[in-house]
Order: sequence, then C-alpha cells, then structure tokens
Amino acid sequence: MVAESKKIAMAALRMAMAESREEEAHLKDGFGRHGIRTVAVDYGGEYLTAIKKIVERAIVAAKREGVIKETHGDEGAVAGATREALSQIMPKAMGLNIGGKIGIARRDEHLSVAVFFGVGLLHLDEVAVGLGHRASPKENMD
Repeated sequence: MVAESKKIAMAALRMAMAESREEEAHLKDGFGRHGIRTVAVDYGGEYLTAIKKIVERAIVAAKREGVIKETHGDEGAVAGATREALSQIMPKAMGLNIGGKIGIARRDEHLSVAVFFGVGLLHLDEVAVGLGHRASPKENMD
C-alpha cells in the first residue's frame, strides 16, 4: 500500500510532466475522481530572478483551481513546498534559464509541489526535477 503523502507527490509529478493542456485536463479529471485536487502551470525564465514569480504563480494557480483556500496556512504551505522543490534544482539551474511546468496536488492535509524543468543555454539542456511536500490542515478544504 502506497503512503498518502507518496500518492499526492506522484500526482504533483505527473501534473508537472504533462506535455499538453489536454493531458493536464485528463490527469486532473482522473485525480479528481480520487479526491485529489490538482493544477499545473507553465514557467520559463532565468532561475534566480524566477524564484519569486514561480512561488507567486504556484499560489495563485492553487487558489484559482480550488487546490487550496485563501488562508495564511494554505498559502504558506504552497510557498514552502514550492521553495523546497526549487532548492532541489538550484545546483543545476544557478545562472541558467529554466523552462517547464509546476505541478501541485492536494488531498486532505497532504500537499505537494513538483517542478519539472529543462535547464540550460540554447539547445544544451539538462533536465531537473524538484519536489516539496507540506501538511496543511484538511479543515481548510471543507
């Protein structure tokens, strides 16, 4: 049996790796049938200057799609998980451009944020994946 936190992390990763809006919608519907709320958002830019914008985009997208509520705790959970995911790709991304997708998933108190980015200069891309998890009280989702 897979632990709940691991299921939610896998959902966030799958959303971040979706290759199209159609695939995102298909995954979102499937996860929704299992009570997992998800969203994905694209992002690209220079890594260091992008950090703040990526965190902001993650929070806005999660609120817009009903993954979280507009509470200090939920917003902080998304921000913290996003920063954790971004810190994991920092060794590869520092000083370079990134482009890809942020995936967010939540069920009950489990919330995960995954980033799946191409990192590089011109056509010399590397691939980087980061994942963060936070707990946020499930009462916030009622």
